[in-house]
Amino acid sequence: MAKRERERGVSASELKDKLRELVKAIVDSDDYTLEAADEAIASLSALKNLKSLHHAPIPPPQFRCPISTQLMTDPVILSTGQTYDRPFIERWLNEGHRTCPQTQQVLSHSILTPNYLVRDMIVQWCRERGIQLPKPVKDVDQVVTNADRNRLNSLLRKLSLSASDQKEAAKELRQLTKRMPSFRTLVGESTDVIPQLLSPLSSPGTDPDLHEDLITTVLNLSIHDDNKKVFAEDPAVISLLIDALKCGTLQTRSNAAAAIFTLSALDDNKHIIGKSGAIKPLLELLDEGEPFSMKDAASAVFNLCLVHENKGRTVRDGAVRVILNKMMDHILVDELLAILALLSSHPKAVEEMGDLGCVPLLLGIIRESTSERSKENCVAILYTICFSDRTKLKEIREEEKANGTLSKLAQCGTSRAKRKANGILERLNRSPYLTHTA
Repeated sequence: MAKRERERGVSASELKDKLRELVKAIVDSDDYTLEAADEAIASLSALKNLKSLHHAPIPPPQFRCPISTQLMTDPVILSTGQTYDRPFIERWLNEGHRTCPQTQQVLSHSILTPNYLVRDMIVQWCRERGIQLPKPVKDVDQVVTNADRNRLNSLLRKLSLSASDQKEAAKELRQLTKRMPSFRTLVGESTDVIPQLLSPLSSPGTDPDLHEDLITTVLNLSIHDDNKKVFAEDPAVISLLIDALKCGTLQTRSNAAAAIFTLSALDDNKHIIGKSGAIKPLLELLDEGEPFSMKDAASAVFNLCLVHENKGRTVRDGAVRVILNKMMDHILVDELLAILALLSSHPKAVEEMGDLGCVPLLLGIIRESTSERSKENCVAILYTICFSDRTKLKEIREEEKANGTLSKLAQCGTSRAKRKANGILERLNRSPYLTHTA
């Protein structure tokens, strides 16, 4: 009966009420039935089982790994005689440590010896309590340990000390957040982490290396999904990223752009970042930077322009001119075409494209590019231009007479490219000045 009650999802309060009724009936009556007694015993057993589900026994300290504080699944002995769970002590050693985490003794060797005695004791302890031995941890880098927390807190404290301490802590934080996903999850555990992390950047004249390391740490932390919302909603984080875009070293500016790109993966963040004033310095980096930094800036601008309200901001900040200049220099053509295609839904952008000589540039890319996606973006932009500005039909007509560029695309392009190319050709065919053969 107790099993049936659990299967029906009976609550503890329901079990107590039932037990109370049964016990009262048994106590008050001299002629209670054996069935009533069995029901009372079954209800009491069910209540006990339900209680045990919410109060799992805590393993004794000798069965828990000093690093993870969890029940060990593969206990091994370090050269100092201390026992650890294999995946966690292996991670410690792989990080380059050559000391015992507990005693701080220097290790004479890094050989790990299985501790069969402790393992047998753990198995016996689990068996006696009806507990299944946990499966070994496969992705130890995703597991947050007390050692991780202590290490983070120690590094954050160093960020408030001398300049040399700050630089040392920032460099280690940069490496840890790059290499260990578990470190990225710690940010959300306390509201104090972000202010402590960014505190050195509030001082004027921050050392360039320190600046770069801390901005890169923000980039690494932004990879973790749970941090994206926290970072974007913190005005201090976005403000410091924008400052880094404006006045950091080229590498710092690039990493700040990459952080904005990562944070802008969330739609809500796209709105927040767009309103913050980040688009203009991103375009300046795209205009002035090196190829690696331009790509980070372009990726961030593309993400932000997926939100309609940011398209207007991007156009007003001079994106069309910057993008066309780079494309004419054959820089990041595919990436910049994708942004231009997004902006082509904005009337002011289309007007600027026409005024800045976009039509011959796009037709040339269709002729010469091997990227089907780029050809598709080119013809989509041309379609919008020629339907918005009839004066551009003359340029397209002359190109078509000379090279048949759109006719070829209408035959061999992607399905979308064919549709757009045919739409332009139909419009040209309605013009009395065109002799066209498909």
